Amino acid sequence: MEIRPDEAGVRVIVCAGEFDQETLGPLQEATDAALADRAVRRIALDVTGVEFADSTLLNLLLRLRRSGRLVLIGPAPHRLNRLFDLTGAGDLFQMVPSAEEARLL
Repeated sequence: MEIRPDEAGVRVIVCAGEFDQETLGPLQEATDAALADRAVRRIALDVTGVEFADSTLLNLLLRLRRSGRLVLIGPAPHRLNRLFDLTGAGDLFQMVPSAEEARLL
């Protein structure tokens, strides 16, 4: 995971690897910090490097979505798309092709 410097009130967090109950901690901490920072108007999660995701990541994404500040940077990899398809949650998330696009929202 990488946290890029904020630009235009957008914090980009690059997700890479596997996300489950055992490995979600650092991402959870990063997103909690972004939610607590009033200067961050949008949280952009780059999900292109997600290799595995289970309901733990999905629950985090749903919580972030409720904040009204989440946008995903994609395209989502096959495994994440599969999770979205199985749960019907894919249409709930706004996805853009780049961090630049996220900053324009």
